[in-house]
Amino acid sequence: MLPPLRPLPLKERLSVMFLERGRLDVLDGAFVVVDKNGVRTHIPIGSVSCLMLEPGARVSHAAVCLAARVGCLLVWVGEAGVRLYAVGQPGGARSDKLIYQVRLASDPSARLKVVRAMYALRFGEEPPAHRSVEQLRGIEGARVRAMYRLLAKRYKINWKVRNYDPTNWGSGDLPNRCLSSATACLYGLTEAAILAAGYSPAVGFIHTGKPRSFVFDIADLFKFETVVPVAFRVAARKPVNPEREVRLACRDSFRRTKLLKRIIPTIERVLAAGGLEMPQPPPDAIGPAFADPEPLGDDGHRG
Repeated sequence: MLPPLRPLPLKERLSVMFLERGRLDVLDGAFVVVDKNGVRTHIPIGSVSCLMLEPGARVSHAAVCLAARVGCLLVWVGEAGVRLYAVGQPGGARSDKLIYQVRLASDPSARLKVVRAMYALRFGEEPPAHRSVEQLRGIEGARVRAMYRLLAKRYKINWKVRNYDPTNWGSGDLPNRCLSSATACLYGLTEAAILAAGYSPAVGFIHTGKPRSFVFDIADLFKFETVVPVAFRVAARKPVNPEREVRLACRDSFRRTKLLKRIIPTIERVLAAGGLEMPQPPPDAIGPAFADPEPLGDDGHRG
């Protein structure tokens, strides 16, 4: 019998990995991708937060099961990661945090407090007083457009407006294509963290009415610190393969900023600003999906 799995905490994992062509399977107990020539490439699935599958990737039942057991989020995306078709769900989601999130989003006063906390965290200053969520959303949009213009000026890029057609990847100009690839990386990583923490990607506060409203809310808190400068920097170089350059640069940015360690604490921080007490799980609630057994020794011993 194999020993029980002890998945790594999200903060200790790699951020994202893209796979484009090949068959994902579990062979000899290892998670591998097999190319058209039958060559196997091992993927350390237990140490990856989010695996993005592009066109040409096929997944076996065993591979999906193993990814779910170790808590790696599978995301099916379009070419260059621009369109998102479907996602899996790693274990660990519990209803108590979901109920807490819904209560905050459905209470107008609590929702406004959460939105104001997000605004303050994103821009480093308190938002204007006596403003509604819709007014703050408008102020935020104006500031974001101004930040795009400033970054474009810094990197000497001819910037017009944030505009792209997700159904036609080649229709966007180079800066917009780089931004789309960069934000796709951030959104996938953010959704993996949200699901791992037990919250719903759909229940947002600033963004609403979309399957990933909360993903956009949380990702926006880190966007201009991580992926947006990366996208403009890559676009300024005009590389032959900008999508690949953006992904590699985003990976380095996520590692440098220690983003994986910060997403879940940030979620807890902004939700706590709503002022509602988090409900306690019921007595018959299922425990954490990946509970580590009590070690035999102290912290200096290896498990």
